[in-house]
Formats: sequence, C-alpha cells, structure tokens
Amino acid sequence: MERIISEALINAVMAQEAFVKESRQKIIDLACQMVICIRQGGKIIIFGNGGSAADAQHMAAEFVNRFLINRKPMAAIALTTDSSVITSIGNDFSFDEIFSKQVQALGKREDLALGISTSGGSLNVIKGLEVAKGIGMQTAAFTGGMAGDGGELGKVADVTLNVPTAKTQHIQEVHLWAEHLLCELVEREIFGEN
Repeated sequence: MERIISEALINAVMAQEAFVKESRQKIIDLACQMVICIRQGGKIIIFGNGGSAADAQHMAAEFVNRFLINRKPMAAIALTTDSSVITSIGNDFSFDEIFSKQVQALGKREDLALGISTSGGSLNVIKGLEVAKGIGMQTAAFTGGMAGDGGELGKVADVTLNVPTAKTQHIQEVHLWAEHLLCELVEREIFGEN
C-alpha cells in the first residue's frame, strides 16, 4: 500500500506538470475567452460523461455561485443535470444526441461550449461541440491521452487542453485542477482580487 500511494502521488504530479508545460498558454487563452463570453452576456455551457459529467456540474456551480470571491453570479450551465431531457433524447433519438440537442436549444453565438472527455472520443461530446461551432460559439475541450491531439474532440474544439497521460484517473485529477484554475482566473479578471 505504501508503494501504491507513493507511485500514485508521483504519477499525479507528473501528469499535472506535463499538462502545465504543454498547455500554459492555452489555459490563458481559454480564460480570456471565458471572460469575454461572460462580459458580453454569454454563458458557459459545459458537458461530459461519467466523471466528466460530475466535473461539468462542479465547474458550473463554481461559476454560478462563487469560487474564491463573494461576487455576482456568472452564467454557466451543465448539460448533465436534467435527467428528463437526457433520458427523453436518449430514448427517442440516441444517447449520442443528448448534448447536441441541448446546445441547439440553449446555445447562443455569444456563449462558450466546453466539452470534457478523458479519451477525446466521446461521440455525444463531439456532436455537442460541432453544433456549438455551427451556432458560431467559441468551443473548448478538456481531453487526455499520450497522442497529444485530444482525439476527435480535439479536432473540433477551438482550444484543446490535453492531459498527456494514458491514466484516466490522472487525466480526471488534472481536469479538476484546471477547472478550478480557470474559475479563479476568470473570477479574478472580472471581479478583482477581493
């Protein structure tokens, strides 16, 4: 157990360091796009499956409620929370359409869509970003994998933040860290250092 704990910590830190080395400017670019989106009256639309669905909800909550600063809410929504919408689309059409139909219904040109997929291959997330691009929204993706390109999702997104490791748990850990970092950067840029 001691060895497993030590190896897990080393691997987690290595994944985070590799991500920052590869994506530092992309993190800044995405934070700036989010600031523009919020300042223009847009919203951040976030979606993913499984643990990435939980990340979408977590991140939306940080934007809407607060992160580090008591301030006015910022518009964000996770497309993973309405079980009636998700199950009706999945039943009547396909699970592959659960995000694209919601983006089509809720998305506006001034919004930003953020798709999260540890593999970069989740078809429903890819389709959600494709619809967002068709609307004229800015698009971003959180992905993972050693290839470094973010898979098919990375090809669709305007900005792709890829965690360069094959270990899903470390991809998810870095995604959450990066989501918190983006919340802090956006919050401080819009509301100051309170």
